[in-house]
Amino acid sequence: MPGSHSDYDDSDNGLVAKTSAGDNSQALTITEISQALKRTVEDRFGFVKLRGELSGVKRAASGHLYCSLKDEKAVIDGVMWRGTTQWLNFVPEDGIEVIASGKLTTYPGRSKYQIVMERMEIAGEGALLALLEKTRKRLEAEGLFAEERKRALPFIPKTIGVVTSPTGAVIRDILHRLADRFPSHVLVWPVLVQGQGAAEQVAGAVRGFGAMPEGERPDLLIVARGGGSIEDLWAFNEEVVVRAVAESPIPTISAVGHETDTTLCDFAADRRAPTPTAAAEIAVPVRVELANYLDDLGLRQRKTALRPVTLGRERLEARAQRLPKPEQLLQPQAQKLDDLSERLRRGLVDRAARGRERLSALRLSSTMLERNLRDARQRLAGVRLAPSLVQRPLAERQQKLAALARIAEQLHPDKPLARGYAMVMDAAGKPVTAKASAAVKPSLVIRFRDGELDVVPATSKKRAAKAEPKGESGQPKLL
Repeated sequence: MPGSHSDYDDSDNGLVAKTSAGDNSQALTITEISQALKRTVEDRFGFVKLRGELSGVKRAASGHLYCSLKDEKAVIDGVMWRGTTQWLNFVPEDGIEVIASGKLTTYPGRSKYQIVMERMEIAGEGALLALLEKTRKRLEAEGLFAEERKRALPFIPKTIGVVTSPTGAVIRDILHRLADRFPSHVLVWPVLVQGQGAAEQVAGAVRGFGAMPEGERPDLLIVARGGGSIEDLWAFNEEVVVRAVAESPIPTISAVGHETDTTLCDFAADRRAPTPTAAAEIAVPVRVELANYLDDLGLRQRKTALRPVTLGRERLEARAQRLPKPEQLLQPQAQKLDDLSERLRRGLVDRAARGRERLSALRLSSTMLERNLRDARQRLAGVRLAPSLVQRPLAERQQKLAALARIAEQLHPDKPLARGYAMVMDAAGKPVTAKASAAVKPSLVIRFRDGELDVVPATSKKRAAKAEPKGESGQPKLL
């Protein structure tokens, strides 16, 4: 019926397709319609900017990135070729809200339309913070931010490694602060601190310092950059930087941004500094203060060492003041000596007086003397002398005398004469023991074992020859 069927008449339907009279439309192949649609879409939507949430993100072995962009009601596929993915400033993950720029096209193999992304950015600071929080929780769950991983910083590092931009004010501030506090040897690893490739350079510098030989490796590492927005500091939130700092064998200070700025690198480092200048203050002490502290310790040490001596001297002086004076100690003894001397004098006087009284009272008579003599003879007769009492001391004295005689025999001066020795004596019979003494003697006597021999020294003969008078012919006179 009219109005109840399509523009094509059902009566035209047949088993074999036929071309109607006046019909100028031709059947298109699938490829032809796909190409026509592709051209239409690409011409109409040559460049678009889409906002949506990433879903199904995956990276093929070829390096191409495939994903979907979705909102509450629709989904569109997206692809980013390998040559473009290297310029991404973040790692795409599911759930991140992004703004993708590119062109729409179709994929005939699946009859789908998709966006070929030439640029991908996080959709606003809120989305960036959401990605930051998501990454923080994931890395924290792995234990990269645990407090037990934190290491103590060296007290006075000999060498300090700094990872930062070589042209910014940060490195100048750090070097100036180190020179003021405690001049140290500094190794600077220049890197980009912002933009494309900054995260890879920072991570490579941290790992490069850690791979240095033990003797050349810095004792402390400072990762620093100045302040900025969250986008400027994003390189220090990248997972590659966080893992490099957490795995560094060198104790690390993170000094990224100002005091209010916080990055994931701060959580992974052993110590966070609010500013790069503060990092230099944390790294080294003040040399002048340290020298003053050492001087104070030395003074305290000397005082501590001298304190027992001072206390001992004070105690000794206090005890010495309590001791009595020497004359006070001797006064009682001196008084006692005087008393005893006086008593001795009186006793001698009294004894002499009593002796004189007894002597005066004693009456000597011949009868008394005879009686005393007779009593003494009786007592003497009553004493019995045993022979041993006399013979024993006599025998002991005889043994001692015989021993002395043997010694005297051995020490007799004539004893060596029997062994071939001779004794030289002067005319008076005194021994001559020196050649000089013998030379001045007019005559000498040599005693042998069997007798004596008189000799005249040669020097005495020469003197006598010189003193003898000579005649006119120079011959000695006979008379």
